[in-house]
Formats: sequence, C-alpha cells, structure tokens
Amino acid sequence: MKNKSSLLLSTTMLVSLLAGCTGNQPQPTAAPTPGSAPTTPTASATTPAVTAPAAQTSTTTTPTKAGKTTVQFWHSLGGKNGEYMDALIKRFNESHQDIEVVGNFQGSYDETVTKLQQAIASKTAPDVSMLERAYVELFADADVLEDLNPLLKTSGLSADGFTAGLMGHSTFNNKLVALPLNRSTPILHINKTMLDELGLAVPSTWEELNKAANALVVKENGEVKRYGVTMPYDTWYPIALLSQAGGKFFSDDKKTIGFYDNGVGAKAFNYLKDLQNTGALYYPPAQDSGNITSKMFVDGKVGIMYGSTGSIGGLASTVSFNYVTAFLPKDKVIATPTGGANVALLSSSPNKAAAWEFVRWMETDPQGALPFILQSGYLPFTKAMVESKEMKELWAKEPNRKVAYDQLQYAVDTNKDVAWPEIMHEFFSAIEAIMYDSKNVQTTLDTFKKEAERILNQ
Repeated sequence: MKNKSSLLLSTTMLVSLLAGCTGNQPQPTAAPTPGSAPTTPTASATTPAVTAPAAQTSTTTTPTKAGKTTVQFWHSLGGKNGEYMDALIKRFNESHQDIEVVGNFQGSYDETVTKLQQAIASKTAPDVSMLERAYVELFADADVLEDLNPLLKTSGLSADGFTAGLMGHSTFNNKLVALPLNRSTPILHINKTMLDELGLAVPSTWEELNKAANALVVKENGEVKRYGVTMPYDTWYPIALLSQAGGKFFSDDKKTIGFYDNGVGAKAFNYLKDLQNTGALYYPPAQDSGNITSKMFVDGKVGIMYGSTGSIGGLASTVSFNYVTAFLPKDKVIATPTGGANVALLSSSPNKAAAWEFVRWMETDPQGALPFILQSGYLPFTKAMVESKEMKELWAKEPNRKVAYDQLQYAVDTNKDVAWPEIMHEFFSAIEAIMYDSKNVQTTLDTFKKEAERILNQ
C-alpha cells in the first residue's frame, strides 16, 4: 500500500499521462463548456519534477499593502469567469482593511492539481486553492487540507446551510475538507423547435430518448446530415447512465467496480452503442469534443445534447431556436453526477485566520460568491443563495437555469475514492475501445474490471 505522500506525488505523473483525454480546460468563456466541468485531465505530456511551481500568471495584480495579511488564492478560472473571480476578490479586498487576497490563475483544473502537488512538496503551497471536486479526496488523504468543521462552528455556521447535492466531495473521514464553489452537473440541452416539428415530447426516459433521437435523424444518400443526440467525450456521461441504471461506480467496500456483476455497465454501454449504430448518436472526437458538440447543437445539426449546466447562459445567447433544458433521462431512477470545483484551505497555511475569513466571506456573504454565481452560470451552493431575491429573479427570467438546480435533488457521486484519478485513465481507455473502436462491450468491461481491482487493491 502506498503511503499518503507518495500517492499524492505519484498522481502528478498520472495527471500528465492523461494529457489529451478530453477538453478539461481553464474556464475561458462566460459559461463553462461541457468538457470543462467534469474531471478530464489535459496537463503537459511530460512528467513534471517535484519542484517549486513555475511563476504563476494572475489577472489580480494589486500589490499587497503594508500591514496587511496576504492570502494567496489559486484558481482555474480564465476568460470571463476569471474576470468574475477577479471582481469577487476585489470586493473582498475593498471590504477588509487588514487582509489582501492575491488571486493566481493556474491553468486548467488538472494543471492546478499538478502545481499544487509540486508546491506542497516544496513547501510553497498557497493558503487557499480551488480543487476539482474529484481530486479533493486525494489531497485529504494526504492530510494537507484543513478541517473546516471547527472554523464553521466558531463562525456560527453549519454544513446544513449548503446545497446538499453539491456536498458529496466535501467530506473525508468525518472531516469537512472543502466547500463547493464553481459547481455544475450534466443536463439535457434540447432544440424544442426541432422536437415540435416532429410532434415529439421532451424525453424523460432512456426509451423516450431512443425514440426521439432516432426520429430526429436526417440522412441523405446514406449519410447522416442531422443527428438525434450527442455528448462530449468524457467520463461524466457514462457515469450518469450507470447511476440511472441502478449501479454505482465503485462497490461499497471499494474493492471493485459496482456496475459489472449486476450487468449495469453492459446495459449502459450497449444503450449508447445501439444509438450510435443507427446514426442517432454522434460521438465526437476526443480533442475539443465539448466545443464540437456545442457547435453542432447551435447549428441545428443535432437536436439533443448532453452537456454541462454551465453552458446554459452561453447557448441561450447564441441559438436561434426555442431552447429548453431538461433532467437527464432516467432508466430505473433519475440520477446525475456533479462536476466543477470546490475550495479548500491548506493546512500548511501560516495565515489560517485570514484565509478562513476569505473562504467564509466568499461562501456566505451576500457580496461574496453570489454575484459570481449569477454572472457565471454555475449552480448556487448555499440555501441562502437559493432563497435570495437575485436568484429568484434570475430563475424567473431564465427558467432553464432553474431546471439545472432542481435536478440537484437527484445528484449522486459514486466515483469518490483516492484511486479515482488513476482508475479514470483506465475508464477512458474502456470508453475509447467501445465508442471509437467498437470493441465488444463485455470483453472491454472484463479488462477494465481487472485493471480497476488491481489499482484498488495495490
């Protein structure tokens, strides 16, 4: 069994080896693209050395004033979302005379993970960092994240004040090690105009989706000109199907996968292959898959798209048809995984009181993350945000975003394990074998099960 430090550091190599798996990029637009919300590494293809991180770029460059406590905050938000985060930091600094938060953009979620691993090893870690939610357990297991329970208590706060569906990756061994920040889930994006022309209802089950997707297909001379449904290349969407079919990614004892012996994995992947084989499902190339599927949807080349809730704002301002959102269709149950990032306080921080004040303010103050959530398209993560006048007005104006929040009641994350980053690599290989190479589903899952068990039990 690897010790905690070596496991944390060895994942630096793993993250780099996963280069090119999918479009997990720094957040460059006003709303996150489908490929950026889940965990899909795109770090450098070379193994980084365990040294101090390279100089960081930052759009928050206000110099620290004398007599103020400096809090270093690393994040993964570029483009418009980075601007919204800069504005958040500016609001905090203007309202706190004795603390100066310096925000540093670190690149994609996975680049941030790699740099943070390096910084922890060289004792140059920031005070606060954004962490893609599936990596939280890896860092928590290495005992480098502060337990926030005592800090919540002394601040008169409770974990019960947060949106329950977004708290699945916040706890580890009875410790509260992270809080939600820029969070999302997959959802159905639908060209309602296209469905109405064919007299089709918005699908709510796998069977209905199969019927609608096949009905939407347009072929000319044997070539598909319009597809019924699409989804980016990612682990997010197969995991959603596994949960909807009544399975779990890992078994309860974490010794094997939870969708093999019960036939759930074969059922989910055969469902996708059946759609693909009829021409109803367009499964895009891995590179830039989120942008490819979004453009197809906007251009009317596909009627239904699996994608991030964070894409709603960008799509609504771009499409020229009646655009609606809907829950992911159910099989046995309604279920959706979650994505995006949490925020954590590093236990090595020499400025914990100031760092916690920043986290507390960002999470709970009306001038903290609420404007950021309203601007960016991410999901509200506290009950106070949900009940705020601003959020209710937004939902009245943009009901598609309310659908995204309502789906959170069915949020379930069953891939929570320290070994997930390594097993994710093998799961991508299985997805590629099935969806690109048309390998036998059962044989591919046989191989994946063996590899997953090897990793889980090493």
